[in-house]
Amino acid sequence: MVPYRGRLALRIARTMLALSCVAWYWFPAAGRSLGILAGLGAYLIFAVVTLAKVRIDSSRLALIAFIVDAAFFAFWTWAAPTGPMSALVFGFLLAAAVVVHNVVRVSIVVTFAAIVALLLVLQENSGGPNALAWTVIASSAVVIALSFHKSYLERRLSHTMRHNVLIRSQAQSAREAERERIAADFHDGPLQSFISFQMRLEIMRKLLARDVGAAAEELRQLQDLCRAQVSELRSFVRSMRPADDGASLSASLSRMVEQFQRDTSISASFSSGDFHDPDETEVSLEVLQIVREALNNIQKHSGATRIAISISKREERLDISVEDNGAGFSFSGAFSLDELELLRQGPVSIKRRVRMLGGELQLESRPGQGAKLQVRIPL
Repeated sequence: MVPYRGRLALRIARTMLALSCVAWYWFPAAGRSLGILAGLGAYLIFAVVTLAKVRIDSSRLALIAFIVDAAFFAFWTWAAPTGPMSALVFGFLLAAAVVVHNVVRVSIVVTFAAIVALLLVLQENSGGPNALAWTVIASSAVVIALSFHKSYLERRLSHTMRHNVLIRSQAQSAREAERERIAADFHDGPLQSFISFQMRLEIMRKLLARDVGAAAEELRQLQDLCRAQVSELRSFVRSMRPADDGASLSASLSRMVEQFQRDTSISASFSSGDFHDPDETEVSLEVLQIVREALNNIQKHSGATRIAISISKREERLDISVEDNGAGFSFSGAFSLDELELLRQGPVSIKRRVRMLGGELQLESRPGQGAKLQVRIPL
């Protein structure tokens, strides 16, 4: 539908055109016809009514106005075949058709105008097309071309709007999935620590009434637990942070590993080959999240004292490796992503991100000796 201002502009133009036609026909002293004046007056009334009802719009009313404008063009061409007003009336008819109607109706009005011009030529018997006929022929070609271009733009706009709706839907799904992941991580991490802290406080309260020495030992353990909670909260907050703006993937990973080592006192090394960042920023962000979650899982569950992270580019893929000397997983051996899914083993969030990127994953576990995570991301 044409915007309100566009419809208002067309109706104002119709009213001005009707007034101009009345003035054009009225001022000559001779040759007036009451029938023609009645037709001009009827069209002027129609223009004023449509102008007053500008907010009432529908396809049916637009079609009625279209038919009345076409009929007035034929009437005016018959009543006053000479002069620039005929070309002006024809121009308004075509403008209204292009702005409001589709290419089919534009083609109909162009054909109708051509027939009217042809009949005018035959009536005048001038031996060739007059100025109005030339105007009709030249304008018709331009108007049809504009109508096809308008139809093309409308299809593009419709496609863009559908694409935007799809993107918004995907973005909403991604936000919901991320909220669920954050809630699960918070429930399994910091929240459990706080619950444990609360239970230990209750134990210490009871011990104070019976054994002050045991209560003092419990207090020391609570201090250790509090320090662990602070470290865990720092890791949780760090996992929520986005990538460093303007930094390369290698630089962001290096800073992440350094920060992890400072916060946890776990020895961590990082190495990277000479490679360019992936063309898609989303891939870099997902790789950062994979490494963050791997480090967070190692800190919470493995008890490792040494971690080695490496990233390199081979042919058209990105290889990421995270290895630690901790407790490993409950299973022994090396398993692929599909095998881990069947066994319901391995880090869930990392598996989900790797599958979303269309990558491959291999997890090697050596219980009591450590684990190694290898991820391959196609570029």
